[in-house]
Amino acid sequence: MSITLNLPASAEQAFRQAWGDEIDRKGLEALAIEGYREGKLSLGKLAELLGFPTTHDADRWLADRGVALNYSVEDFRADCRTLGCLNSARD
Repeated sequence: MSITLNLPASAEQAFRQAWGDEIDRKGLEALAIEGYREGKLSLGKLAELLGFPTTHDADRWLADRGVALNYSVEDFRADCRTLGCLNSARD
């Protein structure tokens, strides 16, 4: 599938100057980052879309670009509860 963006000529020229033949990849990356930031794409989906073998690779890629992990305080608390249950089960 192909997506067409309607851009002013000056924007197209600036983007082509900046990224040349990589413009399609840069557009995909920008949309993937924004989708992840907005919570519309999971880390797993972002990894899949960008061709990363693991979510750890995608996480590292996002970190290299200054994108914070979508991990809330509630996520942390839930993980702590889960870990507590796992530790209790082992005892």
